Amino acid sequence: MHKSGFVNIVGNPNVGKSTLMNLFVGERISIATFKAQTTRHRIMGIINDDDAQIVFSDTPGVLKPNYKLQESMLAFSESALVDADVLLYVTDPIEKIDKNSDFLTKVATMEIPVIVLINKIDLIDEKKLIQLVEQWHEILPKAEIIPVSAIAKFNIDPILKRIRELLPESPPYFDKDQLTDKPARFFVSEIIREKILLYYDKEIPYSVEVGVESFKEDEHHIHINAVIYVERDSQKGIIIGHQGKALKKVATEARKSLEKFFGKSIYLETFVKVDKDWRNSDKELNLFGYNPD
Repeated sequence: MHKSGFVNIVGNPNVGKSTLMNLFVGERISIATFKAQTTRHRIMGIINDDDAQIVFSDTPGVLKPNYKLQESMLAFSESALVDADVLLYVTDPIEKIDKNSDFLTKVATMEIPVIVLINKIDLIDEKKLIQLVEQWHEILPKAEIIPVSAIAKFNIDPILKRIRELLPESPPYFDKDQLTDKPARFFVSEIIREKILLYYDKEIPYSVEVGVESFKEDEHHIHINAVIYVERDSQKGIIIGHQGKALKKVATEARKSLEKFFGKSIYLETFVKVDKDWRNSDKELNLFGYNPD
């Protein structure tokens, strides 16, 4: 008997969805930073063993859109409600339970198994946790509620065991040696974007997109040309920094992470271009892969 299924991870921004998926898969598939709206795409990470294939899907945090990019991000999250075999709804003790209640209402009507993961339980005491579990039982009475701590790696294995129990019988959907559905170029752009999220403040990281213009690989080396797109000339200056020092730092840190990710020597060239208002352009969003279809 072989089991396979899609386990989709949803929830509000900054509750630890990407960190949890990386723990489940055992690889660094999704970028995870302390900033909200880190994940923009729907990203799959695949676990394979002899008698099961679990296809995890990390999604952007649920939010009320202010521009077209965020509309696409919300569409990725809502699409995860349609094709899941098991839904993981991630929350934490910090956020308001009724935040984005429209999305929660959709989750409550689902017929598939729903598991609510209360992450970051290391931040609260047992009494508060018991109250939280009771509140979530009232909101999603059919769901299983499991406390978890991504940072302490608490309850990860029991969750994986429970997911395996809930998966339907099915042959694998992907090759058994496949780890994700995304191409190498995608991870290049995500790793560079992660460094921008870490090293720049305020609106800058949210106004940035990264495109990979060339990716040339041989047995030991990868040569990459990447373009960092911003919306305004002033943002271009901030990204580059005085005498190019800020961009050089980002490129150096990205190269180190890329070498670790690919296990090869990386030569990385980065350029900065202004693409005005790309976050509200259907054409540009399609070009950057934000069309959920």
